[in-house]
Amino acid sequence: MNRLTSRLPDWTLLLVVGLTVAYFLLTHEGLYALDDYFYARYAHQLLTGTFRVEPDPLGLLHDPLKERPLIFGPVAVCYALFGLNILSTTLWPLLATLGCAVLIWRLYRRREPLVAAAAMLLLGLHYFTLNLTNYLYPDNILMFWCLAGAGTLLRGREPGRAAGRWGAGFAALSFAALLSKETIVYYLPFYLGVLGWDAYKRRHGRFWGVALATGAGLLAAYLGFYQYYTHDALYRIHLIEQTNQFLQEGNYLAGNRAALLSRVTWQPLAFFVGAGLGLMLMLAAVAVGRPTPLAAAETGPAAPPAEAPDRRFWLLLALSTLLLYWVGSTSLSQYNPISLLPRMTTPLLPPLALAAGFGLRTVVQRTGWWAIATGLVWLLAAAWLRNAAAVLYALPGLYVLLLGVGASRPWWPARLRAGTPGLTALTVLVLAGALAIRPLYFMRKPSVSGHFAQDRLIRQHLQAPAQGVVFVDDYLIGNYDFYYGFRPPAGLHYRRYWARDSVQLAPGQHAWLLLNRATLSNDELTRKLIRYSPDSVLSWYPRRRLVAEDGPVALFDVSGF
Repeated sequence: MNRLTSRLPDWTLLLVVGLTVAYFLLTHEGLYALDDYFYARYAHQLLTGTFRVEPDPLGLLHDPLKERPLIFGPVAVCYALFGLNILSTTLWPLLATLGCAVLIWRLYRRREPLVAAAAMLLLGLHYFTLNLTNYLYPDNILMFWCLAGAGTLLRGREPGRAAGRWGAGFAALSFAALLSKETIVYYLPFYLGVLGWDAYKRRHGRFWGVALATGAGLLAAYLGFYQYYTHDALYRIHLIEQTNQFLQEGNYLAGNRAALLSRVTWQPLAFFVGAGLGLMLMLAAVAVGRPTPLAAAETGPAAPPAEAPDRRFWLLLALSTLLLYWVGSTSLSQYNPISLLPRMTTPLLPPLALAAGFGLRTVVQRTGWWAIATGLVWLLAAAWLRNAAAVLYALPGLYVLLLGVGASRPWWPARLRAGTPGLTALTVLVLAGALAIRPLYFMRKPSVSGHFAQDRLIRQHLQAPAQGVVFVDDYLIGNYDFYYGFRPPAGLHYRRYWARDSVQLAPGQHAWLLLNRATLSNDELTRKLIRYSPDSVLSWYPRRRLVAEDGPVALFDVSGF
């Protein structure tokens, strides 16, 4: 194997890890969503021994987040090690994201260097993969368990493996995914298909025997746990159904029937292209074809095993998962397709990225009309988008189109001919450059939440023994206790801005106005939650005195309001 090609996965892994960590640190918006807050609170309760697994006796609180212990459990460990802050809160999603890159590197760095490099880039530098490192959401964590479980299924059935151990590992990883998010069920049809095929061929019996026994034991213990604490072994399923019932006004057969046809036809494709997944989808389609074998100079005496089983494995897993996203339902009792949000696609991403890696391998080895077709599709996607995201398709589209037209011409450099190490390295470099543009852009943008400035002001000025009232916006009122490690000082009381007329200060108490201009100008919040501007808030408190200011956040003394 050529030295340049063999080192590609190593350099790619360094790039992905470095850019992911840089993005995490430079674009972090702090506590930004309701899910973050609930998971963080459960982690704190777990750490302090106050977590309760009993259901709400009135059946009013439909919170499936509480049933995902492998989301907030590791966060409790992070709190014990590093204290309670926003970085320790989101360290687990970051580690899971990095873990996906390491798993791909470990799976294919020797067998298929180009596949490894391409898949790490397509998955690790996908903008929404990076974006989800900043939030305590289950999606990237589930993605890690999905990739680890699928990789274990693939490798554990190879000859010469300790099949029993691999089978037990596959069951344990699948169970870990279940404890993270329910959408691991989207892998179930594929897993059952592999089991059925192996049973038909009468092979891998020990792997599946141990896997099924281990899985049955874990599932029995899991159901028994719920039966003991909630008197309902299927409590988690019933909880999900209750949540769907609560949200039934958006159901596609009830309140949203008019949108059903578009939802199951063209909308998913438009969504995937708009989310930047068109690169993976097209390359995965190319991977369906039979690739040209590598040249002898490329493989050397220690040629890797045939890639066909791995390629088919990831293609079929990607296809089955994609179909369930396209037409599947999140409910057993009503038809409710999964929301077309980028963070909902994370189980799909690992198999799709790996299948796309095999597709890029085909493009580099064959060039010709494979590259021309790929380039034209990407350029059409760029023309259809006509926005800033179009550059993601335009740059690699132009490059691959040029490759398809020119690689076989006499004037084309010999070192960049089809299948050469030079062309392989250049293709990986172009792909990395195109994928890095959007993350680098957001790494330079100012904060839209002002979390860290707000945190500094609270730590410096709103701590015990201060007593009184702090007037805050409608977003902060729901999570201010996070800034105190969920233990706010007894003498400080937080109230909404508009509650000023109902507040009376006791002797010796003060009143403060905490104004976060970043929050009040954030479109995501002002469209749904906040209906006032910084100027209007200041007009409500004419008798104010500036105490401190940090970036977009200001603290005023308004004791005479």
